[in-house]
Amino acid sequence: MRVIAGKAKGLRLAIVPGETTRPVMDRVKEAVFNILGTELRGARFLDLFAGTGSVGIEALSRGAEEATFVEREDRAIRVIAENLKTTGLAGQARVLRRDVFRFIAEADGRYDFIYVAPPQYQELWAKALQALDEHEALLTEDGQIIVQIFPKEYRELELAHFEPVDERKYGSTLVVFYGRKQADGAAAGDEEAAAG
Repeated sequence: MRVIAGKAKGLRLAIVPGETTRPVMDRVKEAVFNILGTELRGARFLDLFAGTGSVGIEALSRGAEEATFVEREDRAIRVIAENLKTTGLAGQARVLRRDVFRFIAEADGRYDFIYVAPPQYQELWAKALQALDEHEALLTEDGQIIVQIFPKEYRELELAHFEPVDERKYGSTLVVFYGRKQADGAAAGDEEAAAG
């Protein structure tokens, strides 16, 4: 596993021993970040169920201003710290040993991109999306939530603020992009007020 592009391009990343995490395949990571493109520059990135930290590290390498890594496994936290040191990106990172759902409920920041890649077959991706929907202020008005799951896990969710805007399948990995519903948020109301 390596950093694919940007200032840390080509550097190899350590993986978490055991079966508790499932690193994103390089080709999936490359495809996702090619879709995000220049929107990453200067962005605030949140990596939930961070595992090895490779997704948030890729975001930093490609120009994100800062990244927050949320992970509860001690071994994973150590690997994230090691990978940030290897890539020289620790100064732009915040690593939190926290339960993802507790973090979502208590966090007060705002993020341009939120990446959700939990362990498979535990409905954690749906629970995380529902929690983010309840605490929708975590995502900026034009932000995106990116969910990485096994295709058979996917189902439509009833969300108040977010809706799927794109999805891509790469072998046994499905990536679903969520954005704000068109009528959601103050921006839409402001436009209507201005028009009236």
